[in-house]
Amino acid sequence: MNEFFISFQPASLLFDPLSHEFMRRALLVSALVGGVCGLLSCYMTLKGWALMGDAVSHSVMPGVVVAYALGLPFSIGAFVFGVGSVALIGFVKQKSRIKEDTVIGLVFTGFFALGLVLVSKIKSNIDLMHILFGSPLGISIEDIHQTLIISAIVVAVLLIFRRDLMLYCFDPTHARSIGINTGLLHYMLLSVLSLAAVAGLQTVGIILVVAMLITPGATAYLLTDRFDRMTIIAVTSSALASLVGVYVSYWSDIETGGSIVLVQTIFFLLAFLFAPRYGILKYQFSNPIR
Repeated sequence: MNEFFISFQPASLLFDPLSHEFMRRALLVSALVGGVCGLLSCYMTLKGWALMGDAVSHSVMPGVVVAYALGLPFSIGAFVFGVGSVALIGFVKQKSRIKEDTVIGLVFTGFFALGLVLVSKIKSNIDLMHILFGSPLGISIEDIHQTLIISAIVVAVLLIFRRDLMLYCFDPTHARSIGINTGLLHYMLLSVLSLAAVAGLQTVGIILVVAMLITPGATAYLLTDRFDRMTIIAVTSSALASLVGVYVSYWSDIETGGSIVLVQTIFFLLAFLFAPRYGILKYQFSNPIR
């Protein structure tokens, strides 16, 4: 009994996983991807691009399979198909009377179905579950380097064009009126979204990466009205959720990607309930039913 108690002391819970190389890698990559996706999620939330993020994340699947068949890095194929899906969405929207949300649904389900068919037909050792739900505990050094490069590109673009992107997300009409090339910003943001989806592929997979691109920004949006604070809260909460999720998955022996997203969802629910200005409990207590 005494040994059982000692093994589950807080210090043991925190430091024992760090004795494993695969856990150190998983924590590093998960926190990095979580922070990057948290930063991007602020723009996604303001722009209202939740469905677009879902489309891009699902559309990269056939790119992963094609890249494997050609002997190329997964990231190249995933990025090409992610950007390709965005271009196809824009083309169909311009050339038909179908509304954008319908076009997005058609494109991303079609690409995702293509990916499933390719996985079933192309002989390979690609693990479908790994693509769908990620596997940070089994990430390799090469994948870490790839994730670092992608993350650096995403962060650099978002920081360099921060003011223009912020204005574009808040008020694209005003941005256009003062001479900002909103068309360029539109496709730049979509390209960065594709890169972030590729980075998240290793951590939470295709299915759940959209949560990392939306939930942190939505959580921060409930907690502040200032964009600078919003980005800090989103990045911090997303990175923290990734770390906690990896620890929980290790000690509970559950799927890592699902654990990370579940922790992020809990953070959102806490903000939804207890946010100082916008939490529903504040509204309830400030406007009691008479």
